[in-house]
Amino acid sequence: MLSLSNLPSPETHNNNNKKPKPPESFSLKPNSLNSVLQCTHYPRGCLLIVVFSLQIILLLHLRSLPFSRPHFSPPYGSVSVPAAAEEEDPCPFGRVFVYDLPETFNQEIIDNCDSLNPWSSRCDALANDGLGQRATALAGVVPDNLVPAWYWTDQFVTEVIFHNRILHHKCRVTEPESARAFYIPFYVGLAVGKHLFSKTSTAKDRDRHCEMMLTWLQDQPYYRKSNGWDHFISMGRITWDFRRSKDSAWGSRCIYIPGMRNITRLLIERNSWDYFDVGVPYPTGFHPRSESDVAEWQRFVRGQRRSTLFSFAGATRGTFRNDFRGLLLSHCRSESDACRVVDCAGTRCSNGTSAILEGFLDSEFCLQPRGDSFTRRSIFDCMVAGSIPVFFWNRTAYYQYEWFLPVERESYSVYIDHNAVKNGTSVRKVLESYSQDEVKKMRDKVIEYIPRLVYAKPKEGLKSMKDAFDIAIDGVLRRFKQQEEVGYKW
Repeated sequence: MLSLSNLPSPETHNNNNKKPKPPESFSLKPNSLNSVLQCTHYPRGCLLIVVFSLQIILLLHLRSLPFSRPHFSPPYGSVSVPAAAEEEDPCPFGRVFVYDLPETFNQEIIDNCDSLNPWSSRCDALANDGLGQRATALAGVVPDNLVPAWYWTDQFVTEVIFHNRILHHKCRVTEPESARAFYIPFYVGLAVGKHLFSKTSTAKDRDRHCEMMLTWLQDQPYYRKSNGWDHFISMGRITWDFRRSKDSAWGSRCIYIPGMRNITRLLIERNSWDYFDVGVPYPTGFHPRSESDVAEWQRFVRGQRRSTLFSFAGATRGTFRNDFRGLLLSHCRSESDACRVVDCAGTRCSNGTSAILEGFLDSEFCLQPRGDSFTRRSIFDCMVAGSIPVFFWNRTAYYQYEWFLPVERESYSVYIDHNAVKNGTSVRKVLESYSQDEVKKMRDKVIEYIPRLVYAKPKEGLKSMKDAFDIAIDGVLRRFKQQEEVGYKW
């Protein structure tokens, strides 16, 4: 295809003052008697001269008209939309259709909340559309008028949050033929959760719901049309809970079941080498009701007087060899004048306590080692509190949440390789090397990004501010639009 930059410009034509002269041998002067006489003697030649002269006149006339470039179709068959129209379109990347799944895949799972794990009821955790119970005990820790925006939210409820939000999304359509993306409201994480820790559950128990859902989905015409490339799902646990390689191993094999391969999966922890896995923020307890809630919370955390250089909230993993968490806890305790420890052994950090939030509000930095897997919810609790995260593995955040965190990692976080710490590097000395101005800039960046890390309470979202849900849906729609343009599906 020709590049538009290679076409002649209008100025080239309009500024050309020299008009081409017709060849002298075909010169014809209309008022000349000789010309008339020549025409009577040579009628055929005269006709040729007249026709050629008319062509010359027409050519000269056309060259005096304004020049317009030819319009080539944009590459890859995409549709060109005028800039003004695109600005007016609230859904420039397309629209989304939500499948009406049988209730056995979502509502019935919620209805059976008492039996979703072998130890206790999950009904409190799933109350209030998945946000959990209201965190009234935070009165005195957070501003009084923001207490209603705080809940004891479980970390494994993004499936419920996404389903409730997407039903009210501005880009949702009820006609599948006008959709670019198709959402599957399957509570796969809740469904498998009851079997992960049960001693009597089998591999078939862990796979049953996912197999049933994919059987249903593969009968749908729009899935068959795309082979799943324009479909997406929220899976409310880490990716490794759905990647069982053999029956005796942990978890479900949902991601490996035929039919799931090309579906985009929104997970709180992704496999960094799987294109179809997208990392989304863990839910925190803060669910703003409005933009003013966000602005007030940002002012509150920016104005906090932080008396501690750094903090660590977590517990040791005694079964892990060379447990890194234990190393950080020891370091933190040995630097008690600079570090605040929130020991989460047992249930001291479970939903219903304010210890973690208070610790992060009081600290300049918060240590974020890997959890049971590479990520942990504490990353987002820390940042929502305006504390600067300190990472020890790249996969804890940098390779996980690209859509939600700043591109320049050093603008909002500190990285200390875990092997350096094991070899004697002092975390305290590294953090003390940052000037007050550098700390302020990092904190300002963390606070700026708080809206992108939280899930708002209104089902319609916040009017003029995008939260984590909005960022995720925009990212999926943009991805599907790019896939259509590039045409690299297999």
